[in-house]
Amino acid sequence: MTELKNDRLLRALARQPVDRTPVWMMRQAGRYLPEYRATRAKAGDFLSLCKNTPLACEVTLQPLERYPLDAAILFSDILTIPDALGLGLYFETGEGPKFRNTVRSAADVDALPTLKADVDLDYVMNAVSTIRGALNGSVPLIGFSGSPWTLATYMIEGGSSKDFREAKKLMYGQPEAMHRLLDHLADSVIDYLNSQIRAGAQAVQIFDTWGGVLTGWAYEEFSLRYMKKIVAGLIRESDGRHVPAILFTKNGGQWLESIAESGADAVGLDWTTDIGHARQRVGDKVALQGNMDPAMLFAPPERIREEVADILARYGTGSGHIFNLGHGITPDVDPEHAGAFIRAVTELSPAYHRED
Repeated sequence: MTELKNDRLLRALARQPVDRTPVWMMRQAGRYLPEYRATRAKAGDFLSLCKNTPLACEVTLQPLERYPLDAAILFSDILTIPDALGLGLYFETGEGPKFRNTVRSAADVDALPTLKADVDLDYVMNAVSTIRGALNGSVPLIGFSGSPWTLATYMIEGGSSKDFREAKKLMYGQPEAMHRLLDHLADSVIDYLNSQIRAGAQAVQIFDTWGGVLTGWAYEEFSLRYMKKIVAGLIRESDGRHVPAILFTKNGGQWLESIAESGADAVGLDWTTDIGHARQRVGDKVALQGNMDPAMLFAPPERIREEVADILARYGTGSGHIFNLGHGITPDVDPEHAGAFIRAVTELSPAYHRED
């Protein structure tokens, strides 16, 4: 077992003392980096890049070579599970992910195969173990998955959606079928994340990208319920350390207290929730991750620094804060601005972690 040289992220997730606030970015290995674009061109397309172990490792490490980040996150996609279940994932230029097959009836749900992540998604596990070895203990590796509700929306709609008409039609019109689908996906995510942990992931995040499109009762019943099942089914110790779980629901700030009771170690916040108010609401139940508006990275570096300072001040002193964007970094951000953001966190946050 390689000793972890920088465990700042894992300590903050456990709300243990740290010397400064750890920082990483959702989508930190992505199109805003010219070196990523060059590697992706070498791979041919996005899915080929995900399935090419050496290149997936290469792009995962690229942002760490540029910036003093406190974590690496596996380079993959949240839609690998539906693809492995036979839906035929592909990407249209400028239109995002699409599926050749959809799930829109009880019969479609019942026809889905059982996922065997170690076999069906072996390329992901190969990437995890290769990245973990390449990191050589420099920072922890985060694995991830989409939430059952978010995966279901793509599987039902056949891709991205503005109104989630077909997904909500199944949810409201055939709730039993929707529950069977979500239960199947929860089991798949448990297997998938546990396989990542066995392969070397040291923390995991569940991306509930579309939970925020639900009403309050529907969020509890069709999204959070299944994320709780996942958290309860995860391997929670590996290499002699606790394996923390982070739940991120975009536009989920109104359900913060319920999410904090999920059993997860941390709650990811988007930029619409004030992090200081969030800390007051949940106390020390969970760590909080976030939550600068990604669009702030289009501002001049001095304005970015002001925003970082404000978010740090709103959270206040002590551990339990993992600085991140409130969603993924966008492709047209200047890498120098991302660097200004990370530099501001590393320079300004130590003042909030000094012992009296």
